[in-house]
Amino acid sequence: MKKVIAIYPGSFDPPTNGHLDLIDRGSKIFDELVVAILRNAEKVPLFSVAERRNMLETLTADFNNVRVDTFDGLTVDYANKLNASAVLRGIRALSDYEYELQMALMNRKLQPDLETVFMMPAEQYSYLSSRLVREVARLGGCVKGLVPEIVEQRLKEKWDPAIKLQHARKSKAGKRT
Repeated sequence: MKKVIAIYPGSFDPPTNGHLDLIDRGSKIFDELVVAILRNAEKVPLFSVAERRNMLETLTADFNNVRVDTFDGLTVDYANKLNASAVLRGIRALSDYEYELQMALMNRKLQPDLETVFMMPAEQYSYLSSRLVREVARLGGCVKGLVPEIVEQRLKEKWDPAIKLQHARKSKAGKRT
């Protein structure tokens, strides 16, 4: 029987509990799930690709059939390189559906054997997006319950002025010795 490899592509900037929900559920459907971080030169991310990869590897360490990778270019080319037969995509709202349907149809045109599997997040994450999390964190709001603790801490390090100052002082002190 053929091993079913799926990719779950996205920017994951930052990873949210909604992403983890899909990773958890996707890992139960596919033999192997590759969480694929897209390197998009057109976007200025909050977290570097290395930071996002590190967070996702930590968050998925307990899944024996999930691995994290990075890619650029077309999703279909990356899927072909991995011999993946499916793309996992999350749909939160009607607006997501229109965009995701367009992408799925284009991917099918480019790679007819690649299937797109749409999955709705758990109800408590149906409104959640990385963009909203970044905005709430940037404005000093609480993101507890929206992202895993490691991500919450990394967001505080990025946005909290006191923490940034503390890191800057430690860095400066380290350079003097």
